Amino acid sequence: MIQLLRILLALVCAGAAAPAAQRPNILFLFADDQRADTIAAWGNPHIQTPNLDRLVKQGFSFRQNYCFGSNSGAVCIPSRAMLMSGRTWFQVDAALKKADKLMPELFRENGYATFATGKWHNQQPSWLRCFERGKSVFFGGMADHTKVQVVDLGPNGEFVNKRAAEKFSSEQFADAAIEFLQNQKGGQPFFAYVAFTAPHDPRNPPEKYRQMYYEKRPPLPQNFLPQHPFDNGMTRNIRDENLTGYPRTKEVISDQLAEYYGLITHLDGQIGRVLAALEKSGQAKNTIIIYAADHGLALGSHGLLGKQSVYEHSMKCPLIFIGNGIPAGKSSSAFTYLLDVFPTVCALTGVQPPFGLAGHNLAPLWRGGQKQVRDSVFLPFQDTMRAIRDDRWKLIYYPQINHRQLFDLRNDPDEITNLAEDPQHAKQIERLTVLMKTRQQEYGDTQTLTVANPKPKAVDFNFERKPDQWQPEWIIKKYF
Repeated sequence: MIQLLRILLALVCAGAAAPAAQRPNILFLFADDQRADTIAAWGNPHIQTPNLDRLVKQGFSFRQNYCFGSNSGAVCIPSRAMLMSGRTWFQVDAALKKADKLMPELFRENGYATFATGKWHNQQPSWLRCFERGKSVFFGGMADHTKVQVVDLGPNGEFVNKRAAEKFSSEQFADAAIEFLQNQKGGQPFFAYVAFTAPHDPRNPPEKYRQMYYEKRPPLPQNFLPQHPFDNGMTRNIRDENLTGYPRTKEVISDQLAEYYGLITHLDGQIGRVLAALEKSGQAKNTIIIYAADHGLALGSHGLLGKQSVYEHSMKCPLIFIGNGIPAGKSSSAFTYLLDVFPTVCALTGVQPPFGLAGHNLAPLWRGGQKQVRDSVFLPFQDTMRAIRDDRWKLIYYPQINHRQLFDLRNDPDEITNLAEDPQHAKQIERLTVLMKTRQQEYGDTQTLTVANPKPKAVDFNFERKPDQWQPEWIIKKYF
């Protein structure tokens, strides 16, 4: 009887599992450090992304998608571990040794040809569990886009041909993906993972793409600051924040934005080449395309440069699904995480997902069966930050300095005005704190929200003042 119930449950979860040959292919295109607000079709008129715009037009966009925080300043590592395992960073390690089953590994076991190119930031053993073919694979976090070190998977399961890539990173990885698609003859479905290193720094796009945004510069973010107004635990202690000096000047941030946009537009062109190869292969109609990025980036927002914060610009990232049965040109504002990709792809292919995934199947959101899969977003970052947000309010705790921020995202989407010390919002703080503690318990997070001996939260505001810079008094008034 118990065995029968298990079989019935498997059928309910996976649907009527089709033979492997009849299942759709998966083409997963993954960017590195791409803010969610850098797609023209999502409302940014200052960037050129014609191929991403086409994916938006052809697919279903999740406009409130997040990385589930981080246990590392190198946010790329846990983000990718969570993506591939479908679990939170409380449940998996960076090398994925604790994950019983990884997404490509599961598809490989279910008859899929698995292929990868580009960045894998979770060590070689986990990659070998997942993929039977690979070319121009980068085992690292960052590299000069013109000199990225890559390897191929040899015929005996060993890595061979270690070399500096012959082309710019996005072109190198696109070439490998195109070669794979050209050699796919049908019959066996494939899972192809194409993990670009753009637009991660160093921000050195090809000159043409740098110059186009130097000549027509994107505006600075609305929440630009010359310096973060308090020590969030990462402002001076992480590589990303030392890419330029303090205070941040508008001129330097403008240059970095132009270079960042150039990397994205160049990446967009390479994505167009991969999509064209998919069309030419004759398998586009039977392929589910996923486009996403591992997290966002500050680039001058709140006086920060990196991704090591729980602000919207750093934790929010793109997520788009395209394929048969997926509505075209539609979107959802439901709260989602990258770790939802694993169970969603399983549902779309009839592959039984592993038990106990932290993510949710997102297909009901575009099928109209559900309006949401969760009522809030919990963002835990090391022992330094905890955030919770609902459809209007966002509360952030900084446990090591006993500091709080409350933002009304409906009226202040750029998280500029801190309402935490306003007595009229005390009930919102109380409500959200209870919700945060509930989520902590659900996810196994034992971090306290305050500490007995807090560290100083002040930072040095003694810098040269210039007329075009926002003044420290304004920062203090807004944030303290």
